[in-house]
Amino acid sequence: MTFEQVAIELRQLNEDVPKPLRLPTEHEVTEAESRLGVPFHSEFRRYLLELSDVVFGPFEPVTLTASDSHTHLDSIATHAWSDRGVPGNLIPICHDNADFYCVNKEGEVVFWSHDMQDLSGEKWPSIKNWIKDVWIEETKSF
Repeated sequence: MTFEQVAIELRQLNEDVPKPLRLPTEHEVTEAESRLGVPFHSEFRRYLLELSDVVFGPFEPVTLTASDSHTHLDSIATHAWSDRGVPGNLIPICHDNADFYCVNKEGEVVFWSHDMQDLSGEKWPSIKNWIKDVWIEETKSF
């Protein structure tokens, strides 16, 4: 399945919300990358630019355009790195209770467990796989 196919499926599941998010510009993504001091994998950039305005189910992946949001990438990353011990080379893409789904420099999504204070061993080969397997499929099973 391609990123485009996953994106189409996720967009079809997008929920109406009273105050929809907007997608960030390329400049805003580059500024976030600079602020956090970690290079973004190309597929994570693509998620931010094309899908970070989607609202679907209980998973709330990171966003960039509303700095006061509980899903804002800067605050999620700071919390993960400073308070939860997530290594700074892992970029959190979704906060799940006290755990984090993170993207590494290779573009894999890994699961950081607060109980273990380490990686759980669960991982997905890419953001698109995580979106399909976790965000879409796990939400459908609720």
